[in-house]
Amino acid sequence: MNLTRKHAYTALLAIAACSGAQLQAKEAPSCPAVQQYGMSLKFQNRSAEVQALQLQAYNLAEHRLKEILQANPQAKNLAIVTDLDETVLDNTDVFVNDLKRCEDYTNWKSWDAWEQSGQPKLIPGSLDFLQFADQQGIKIFYVSDRAEKYRQSAMTMMKRLNLPQVQSRQILLYGTPKEQRRQSISKDYEIVLLLGDTLHDFSGAFSNQQTAAERAAAVAQNREKFGDRFIVLPNVSYGAWSKAE
Repeated sequence: MNLTRKHAYTALLAIAACSGAQLQAKEAPSCPAVQQYGMSLKFQNRSAEVQALQLQAYNLAEHRLKEILQANPQAKNLAIVTDLDETVLDNTDVFVNDLKRCEDYTNWKSWDAWEQSGQPKLIPGSLDFLQFADQQGIKIFYVSDRAEKYRQSAMTMMKRLNLPQVQSRQILLYGTPKEQRRQSISKDYEIVLLLGDTLHDFSGAFSNQQTAAERAAAVAQNREKFGDRFIVLPNVSYGAWSKAE
């Protein structure tokens, strides 16, 4: 997830269909965003198909990691890089509460409060995969655009969820572009898998500043990496794609 949500936050409101803080029909506000993104919000938060895709992604990640380890039994300093929000963490509840207030991207108070004390859930399959990687001696780096000022809150939350290897040096938060953070990891480790819900979680070949056509072309140029080195999690609620005409 790219937390520069200023260009996509309207689509964020779509996430609010159903979760631990689910909206009842009689509570649903008359926000235009609900009508515009109603189908995508239902798919992201209510469909068994999204859960299946999430499990599929993590099953594939574990399968690939096993293959890598079998092919390189003596390899050292192997690492995986994963995004946090909407890749490992499900932040549905905060978006539900935002929607009830008909808030849009001009109000950042709720996200700040969520970073400080929110209680996200785990994406299905994420914990099992990360624990497997940890058991194999793989270094895990969490590269997220959560705010640096809430680092301690993030670490406390991650430990509560029993995520492995929650060490400050392995959590690279918002500041430099994600590609630079990945390059800093690559100085000491070989990154064998990357997991995320948006393309810039994987490579500098992708940028939120690209047009939809440019992003599609970059995907085509890197097609052999998807399902091999890049593991993509579904997120139809918000993202750079929401700016496409």
